[in-house]
Amino acid sequence: MNIFADFQDVVLAAVAQAQTEGKLPAGLNTHAITVEPPRDAGHGDLATNAALVLAKPAGLSPRAIADDLSARLRGDPRVADVSVAGPGFLNIRLHDDVWRQMIATILQEGANFGRSRVGGDAPVNVEFVSANPTGPMHMGHCRGAVVGDALAAVLECAGFEVTREYYINDAGGQVDTLARSAHLRYREALGEDIGAIPEGLYPGDYLVPVGAALAAAFGDTYRDAPESAWLDLFKRETTARMMELIKSDLGKLGIHHDVFASERALHENGAIVETLADLEARNLVYVGTLEPPKGEAPEDWEPRPQTLFRASDFGDDTDRPLKKSNGAWTYFAADIAYHRDKIRRGFTHLVNVWGADHGGYVKRMDAAVEAMSGGSVSHDVLLCQMVRLFRAGEPVKMSKRSGSFVTLADVVEEVGKDVVRFMMLTRRSDAQLDFDFAKVVEQSKDNPVFYVQYAHARVRSVLRKWADAHDSADPARDAPLDLLNGDELALVKLLAQWPRIVSGAALTHEPHRCAFYLGDVAAAFHALWNSGNDDPSRRFIVADDVAVTQARAALCLAVGQVIGNGLRLLGVEPVEEMH
Repeated sequence: MNIFADFQDVVLAAVAQAQTEGKLPAGLNTHAITVEPPRDAGHGDLATNAALVLAKPAGLSPRAIADDLSARLRGDPRVADVSVAGPGFLNIRLHDDVWRQMIATILQEGANFGRSRVGGDAPVNVEFVSANPTGPMHMGHCRGAVVGDALAAVLECAGFEVTREYYINDAGGQVDTLARSAHLRYREALGEDIGAIPEGLYPGDYLVPVGAALAAAFGDTYRDAPESAWLDLFKRETTARMMELIKSDLGKLGIHHDVFASERALHENGAIVETLADLEARNLVYVGTLEPPKGEAPEDWEPRPQTLFRASDFGDDTDRPLKKSNGAWTYFAADIAYHRDKIRRGFTHLVNVWGADHGGYVKRMDAAVEAMSGGSVSHDVLLCQMVRLFRAGEPVKMSKRSGSFVTLADVVEEVGKDVVRFMMLTRRSDAQLDFDFAKVVEQSKDNPVFYVQYAHARVRSVLRKWADAHDSADPARDAPLDLLNGDELALVKLLAQWPRIVSGAALTHEPHRCAFYLGDVAAAFHALWNSGNDDPSRRFIVADDVAVTQARAALCLAVGQVIGNGLRLLGVEPVEEMH
């Protein structure tokens, strides 16, 4: 149950009633009407902007509309009071029993509390990670992997039909380099002393077992053969083995994709040629000459006719080339074909999770999706800023095994999957994030992972104590919830926001909202817990008052349910106790 969505329906019904009675004109656009928690909890429990939204189109003062709507809203038996604030905000206060009943609602819905049908089963493709298959996953890939997977889970929770997709960049120069690097390791596996890895090849030790596998598969057939005899074969074999390694690394984070799409396949199956023909048929491709890039001196620029996509017709800064000077397709041409394929598979929402270095690529892909879909498919790009690694405040040195980076597998092995996943969501994806190996395992309130997990562990501690002292392990059964007041009900009101948080995170593509919210719930719970340090009557377990203890244990059960739902949604397992 989303009490905010519920009361939005109540407000809309009040508006409709006012229209029926002639107090408001018919045909008003009500889409911008919201019901939210007020910024100041002292103003009430819910706030709506209905009067402000309707005033101008209705030709009435916001205050007049607010006064009329407030009278109608008071007719709802759950409403204790409605007040008009400022220019026309409506603040709604509910009876305390509504919030006490929310505990029962949370526990009744259990793991489904927070789920909704906001997405209406709309098909969404979330493409994330999509790292070049040239080595193991490193921490540069980690943040996008977690953000993409968490967003996919949040979208599913909000009622979207989600496909998790990985685009394999298995065409182009970097795959040629990978094959040559693997061939060198193949020769090494056959007993050749290869010496130092030549400049321009991948030096990582992760290619040693690949070379050994190739030697076992092909013997010395390709040791002295010309490159033309083995390059294509080694590209396919090595890419496949790298993808096995990448899938294994992602699995350590609990991440699994539904679809692996191949760039190479787009070249081989004619999809790019077909896409170009489609664009040409709609006069969206032409041969022309581009202006020199900004900041580039004219003498350094060689203008030449190119095959161009009319990206500027769809909001891009300039038209974009589809072919290189040697006649080969540009990466952009392949990307248009790839996104066209997604559209043809029926997705109405496309989400790409990219590194921040791809920021300049966003407008052209927006233009391509709009052109290919006729504006019927949405396209959103989440840019993930870099993660800086530290150990006790000092920058982390690079991994010898990888050659030039810190591997994701090593980080997960050291601090654990749950820590890595939660930490990647403790800031907006477009803000830089610092990951300190010492701090992320520190047991202090300054560590967001520990702080939320500790709240869940404290909840479980209360419930174990209740179960040990009573025949029933379920304190919510016949609990005297009327004994909950003040800060306890304030915590319930915060718990009630969870469905709204999930829906909002899904619609805005901001999964970090869920992690932020869990931090707020943990802070409120810890504050309530700590109040018992100075006043024993405020403790959750009150030795000489079974009724109060039962009511507070029921509250704990609801807190644990919401925190548990939130952590699992983000791919983090709630803990029973801290060690």
